[in-house]
Amino acid sequence: MFCKKCGKEILEEAVICIHCGCSVEDKKTVNTADAPSTGMAVLGFFIPLAGLIIWLINKENKPLMAKSAGKGALIGFIVSMVFSIIYGAILGSMIGSLMYY
Repeated sequence: MFCKKCGKEILEEAVICIHCGCSVEDKKTVNTADAPSTGMAVLGFFIPLAGLIIWLINKENKPLMAKSAGKGALIGFIVSMVFSIIYGAILGSMIGSLMYY
C-alpha cells in the first residue's frame, strides 16, 4: 500500500504514514460500482480473449468484476481446449479408419 500524500510505500495495516505522518484513509470503504458480474463471466466464457482484456483493464479498479471475467475466460479457454482435443481425436480416428478401406 502507498501513502496518499507522499506516495511512499507503507504497511497494509498502517494507521498513519511513517514517512510523513499523514493519517491513512479508512480501508473499509466499499466500492459500490464493483461487484461480481455473471454477465462478465459469461462473456469471458464464450469469448476468452475479451474476458482476458476486461480482467487486465479492471483488475486494479474493480477487482471483483475483473475476477469474474478472468474466471470465465480461463474456464472458457480450458473447455475449448478439451473439446478441441476430443474433436481432433474423433476426426483422427475417422480419417484413420477411412485410410484402411
